[in-house]
Amino acid sequence: MKKIIYVVTVLLMVASCNKKSEVKPVEEAAAYVKFGDSISADGAISKEELLAKYDSLKPTDTLEVKVLSKIVDVCQKKGCWMNIELGSGKSAFIKFKDYGFFVPKNAANSEVIIHGKAFVEVTSINDLKEYAKDAGKSKAAIDSIVAPETNYSFMADGVLIKK
Repeated sequence: MKKIIYVVTVLLMVASCNKKSEVKPVEEAAAYVKFGDSISADGAISKEELLAKYDSLKPTDTLEVKVLSKIVDVCQKKGCWMNIELGSGKSAFIKFKDYGFFVPKNAANSEVIIHGKAFVEVTSINDLKEYAKDAGKSKAAIDSIVAPETNYSFMADGVLIKK
C-alpha cells in the first residue's frame, strides 16, 4: 500500500511539473502591458539583428518583424510615436498603425517588444530644409543641410512594454 501511495505521489509531482510550462505564457503576459494588436514575446529578434536587417533594406523594401529593444523617447503630446535603440548610436522611429493606439508618455527607458513593418525612408534635402524652417532653425543651420537623410522607420501594429 505504501508503494502505491509513493508511486501515485511521484506521478502527481511529475504531472504537476508538466503543467507549469503551460502557466509560463500567463506569467510572461503579466510582465508586459499590451498596446495595439495582441502579440507575444516569442520570436523577437534583438535590436542589433534589426539594425543589420535595416542596413540591407532599400527605400522601397519593407520587412515584417518582431523586435526586442529599449525605448529612447516618446511623443510628449500624446504618446503617438517613439524611438527605439538599434545599437551603434542608431535608432528607429516608430509610428502606430492607423494612428490606432498610443503608448504612455513616460515609457522612455522601458524594455519594449514591437511587431510590424520595418522600412527605410530617405528624406530629401528640400524636405529637410522645410522641416528645419518649421522647427525655427537659423538660416545657417538650414543652409548647412547638403545631403539627404536616411531614416530607419517602423509601423507597429502591436507593442508590449515591460512593467
